[in-house]
Amino acid sequence: MPLSFSSLERLVPDQLSEGDVTGRATLELHLERYRFAARHARAGRLLDIACGVGYGTRLLCDESRQVSFALGVDLCEESVAYARERYGRDRVEYRVGDAVEFEDSQGFDTIVCLETVEHLPDPDRLIENLASLLRPDGVLVASVPTTPSVDVNPHHLHDFTERSFRRLFTQQLLVERARLRQVQPFRMSRTLRRGEGRLTDLRPRLPHYYAMHPGAALRRLAYTMCFGFVNRYITIAWQRCT
Repeated sequence: MPLSFSSLERLVPDQLSEGDVTGRATLELHLERYRFAARHARAGRLLDIACGVGYGTRLLCDESRQVSFALGVDLCEESVAYARERYGRDRVEYRVGDAVEFEDSQGFDTIVCLETVEHLPDPDRLIENLASLLRPDGVLVASVPTTPSVDVNPHHLHDFTERSFRRLFTQQLLVERARLRQVQPFRMSRTLRRGEGRLTDLRPRLPHYYAMHPGAALRRLAYTMCFGFVNRYITIAWQRCT
């Protein structure tokens, strides 16, 4: 599948246009998450799973001098090829791989998994696999939207609250060390008009979807009445304690 520079789910920093307000705001949120992860990275080997086009893997390596080797893994061959060409350097490597099935005999001191869990049919299986790859005292940094998103984003399979997200990790006996909360305002009129190329990825025939899934409509209404027109995210650094 060709690498789409305008996909809702694929950020390519070099290709963002001046008018892509959503894309630029989303990129800033992603960079803030990666900087948060870099501050909590441990010395040694680092894995950035579902790394996209690789800019975050490079940032982690550049800003975490204690990282001896950073590996970015993504399922999309075109993204990995782009990452190798644009963001490759000493101590950084990119590979094609499935996050749920990925294996490594050496393990990692730091694992980063941003905005990935909500895309997978079995989130528990992903976190179980990542926890198995974590070395003793290693750190796992993960993020998720805590706004209802399945209704408008057809790429998302699960909605999470902070509580349900935390449960994925506490059942793997990981201990929370730090958190980052983010809020991204959006303009409903722009979203409904799909006024940017990136927004054309949003779910088509949304009123029909709500008619078929009234629970989703009620969740969206309740969330909007509580928080307004914003998207909310949480990033948490977890540690395996021995």
